[in-house]
Amino acid sequence: MAEGRGSAMAITLLLCLFFIHCEMAQAKYYFVGGSKGWTFNVTNWTKGKTFRAGDVLVFNYPAMAHNVVALKNRVAYNWCLKTRDAKVYQTGKDRIRLVEGYNYFICSYPGHCRAGMKIAIKARKKLL
Repeated sequence: MAEGRGSAMAITLLLCLFFIHCEMAQAKYYFVGGSKGWTFNVTNWTKGKTFRAGDVLVFNYPAMAHNVVALKNRVAYNWCLKTRDAKVYQTGKDRIRLVEGYNYFICSYPGHCRAGMKIAIKARKKLL
């Protein structure tokens, strides 16, 4: 009997690992701004791309020159306002996983967002 339980546990563990691997394999990595990285005039970079929840955005930029601020609403995005509930990234090599629905990102350095250093992404439901 103990052998049967051990085999069942091993199979369950293998299935769990398989599903975790499948979920990770489905996620796509997007380098924001392409070869230029996170910089000015990237607003249109999202055009023609299909994003899904779980996909990862990679923001590459000089850490002392910019940052990435994840906003929770369109009003703050449209007005380039860093809100208290916003999450700020500033490593220069940030990786941010998209959530289902709208995801808004700006650079909060003075004048940068208004110069087009912002993107809005609608992430579709994750594929199963």
